[in-house]
Amino acid sequence: MLMGDVCTRGCRFCAVTSGRPRPLDPEEPENLARAIGELDLTYAVITSVDRDDLPDGGASHFAACIRAVRKYAPETLVEVLIPDFLGDEDALRLIVESEPDVVAHNVETVARLTASVRDARCGYDLSLRVLRTLKEAGAGHTKSSIMTGLGEREEEVLAAMSDLRDARVDILTLGQYLRPSLRHVAVTEYVHPDQFERYREAGEKLGFLYVASGPLVRSSYRAGELFLEGALREGGGRQAEGGSSS
Repeated sequence: MLMGDVCTRGCRFCAVTSGRPRPLDPEEPENLARAIGELDLTYAVITSVDRDDLPDGGASHFAACIRAVRKYAPETLVEVLIPDFLGDEDALRLIVESEPDVVAHNVETVARLTASVRDARCGYDLSLRVLRTLKEAGAGHTKSSIMTGLGEREEEVLAAMSDLRDARVDILTLGQYLRPSLRHVAVTEYVHPDQFERYREAGEKLGFLYVASGPLVRSSYRAGELFLEGALREGGGRQAEGGSSS
């Protein structure tokens, strides 16, 4: 996770500390890249806190980290899970131009529940716009994730899945929300595995390149395996040799 461990937002499902972050570490891009290279990873998932305190939301720093990984670990496939950068198109283009293999941004929940689950600066329509912008900027593969068990209805999940396909999202994950503490939004339902299977089937019918759907699935669940399987199915995507996945 880049840019520190303090987030400028306070989503009601997230256990990351909210507050005033410290300044960025200028050595982070090289340190991150050297670590990935030394670990000889086949696939790396890089994410970050939100940094609304920075002029570009930290996009240039995030992009510098990706470029550094390309330098020190050129065979590693890179997935990034990014903030919305308040929808700043220039910031989003910086991410795409640094050439990650997969760019993920999560809608997290259905439209109706967004205001009660996510920080007020987030937005369902904003997240869809971010995902569309990433594709328009040239992102090869995009990805998003939906949590279940927050009070959503099946038809709302299916509508969100359809909205994500309309935004040209390639890969989708759906999983069970688990409450980090009593201070966080409550779980309203533990969704049955059969329901997750129905979501998976519906997602495949909608045309997602790959759908991972199950109680223990998270946004980075089997990320490398899912991407490689989906890319092979599609007949595209870079191939990595050797190493391990993280």
